[in-house]
Amino acid sequence: MAGTMRRFLMWVALAALAARAENPFFAMDTGLRDDPSRTPAQQARLLKELGFAGVGWSEARIPEMLAACDAEGLKMFNVYVGAEVSPTHRAAPAQVVRVIEQLKGRDTALWLFLRSKAYPQPSDEAGDADAVALLRDVADRAQQAGLKVSLYPHTGFWMERVQDAVRLAKKAGRPNVGVTFNLCHCLKVGDADRIGELLVLAKPDLTFVTLNGADREGDWSRLIQPLGQGAFDVGGVLRKLRAIGYTGPVGLQHYGVKGEAREKLGQSMDAWRTLRQE
Repeated sequence: MAGTMRRFLMWVALAALAARAENPFFAMDTGLRDDPSRTPAQQARLLKELGFAGVGWSEARIPEMLAACDAEGLKMFNVYVGAEVSPTHRAAPAQVVRVIEQLKGRDTALWLFLRSKAYPQPSDEAGDADAVALLRDVADRAQQAGLKVSLYPHTGFWMERVQDAVRLAKKAGRPNVGVTFNLCHCLKVGDADRIGELLVLAKPDLTFVTLNGADREGDWSRLIQPLGQGAFDVGGVLRKLRAIGYTGPVGLQHYGVKGEAREKLGQSMDAWRTLRQE
């Protein structure tokens, strides 16, 4: 009887811990572009006031934004940067090397997207050998700097789907290479019905997830909305993430969302808290 009670109490404790588990929630800088005059310090302060854990950044002004995040106790989760895949581009390009140098020793990932003029058809596996050579070079350079790489699938790019990113990560065979699941791009390529399956596929390599309010289909204005808007069941995606045990960071995508950043990001933060409670 005592052993049964101990097991029961342990189960209750674990369930309580799981219920309290929080995915760090950060804002992509796509939601901060309403006012070009806003400084990195002002952007970091805004995110802190709204309750975000940090930011997903782009290539420009990395040192300034790192300093601003440090000052506010925030984290720069990743930096969005790209590379070209071709038979003559099998090593890290200059812009990727520059980002690696700026992030050396930081707990910030390269958010790597891949385009290709040599292989213009998205998801064309004919480009895999060149892409893997490129990824290994990027990953090895990143490893030397203490960094991770997360492959960022993007509609219309050569690496278009999360399943492409998973395939390439496995072929690259580098422990510091993972993948990102982007809800809006998954919807755009018509994979809405496969999201559960794709999250299971990506689980072993999944390092980031990006979410936003959305309808099930349509143009970008419908596929990227503040959280809490749109007909698509974003809560269902969160439930699936919980079911597969994903506790990593979740980013808020606000590309093209019109309006003042404080208001729109605040709306999404309110919706995030509601979704987590549900």
